[in-house]
Amino acid sequence: MRHYLRFLILLISLGLISCGDSDEKAFPVRTYNMGERITLGHIVYVVYETQWLTHLGDPPDSRVPQHRFFLIRMSAVNATSKEIMVPNFTLEDDKGGTFPEITDDTKAVPQYIGYLRRVKPAESAQGHALFDAPPRHYKLKIADEDNEHTAYVDIPLSFTSESPDVPQAPSKK
Repeated sequence: MRHYLRFLILLISLGLISCGDSDEKAFPVRTYNMGERITLGHIVYVVYETQWLTHLGDPPDSRVPQHRFFLIRMSAVNATSKEIMVPNFTLEDDKGGTFPEITDDTKAVPQYIGYLRRVKPAESAQGHALFDAPPRHYKLKIADEDNEHTAYVDIPLSFTSESPDVPQAPSKK
């Protein structure tokens, strides 16, 4: 009976030990600010700036969005020794709404980053990602090359207007 009890205690102890933290710890999903260098897997992202547009192209061939066109200028560098695909991006608002990248009729987008982004070793995909979304605060969801780890880039709502250079009036003598 004693041997049976010892064996049972040993078996229970081994079972409890095997249920410990042997699994990999969950990858923390972090939120970064624009301009920060973000390493996910073997991709290094940087989000530089954003721009809201009411249309793309010149009339009469201009394209009008359902909400507003939202351009995000960014880069994704391949830090591996093999070719990779940079995953697609998604915008998420504060209420949980999502807006995927626009894939069709993007020829009027200046420096379009592309939708299928195949990047060779030590090279990068650079340019503007295009979205159709209402103006508000967003987070850009990015992922590593295997879509296993994700992160967010906080994108505040801002409307910047560029002031044109106005020539100085000639001074009166």
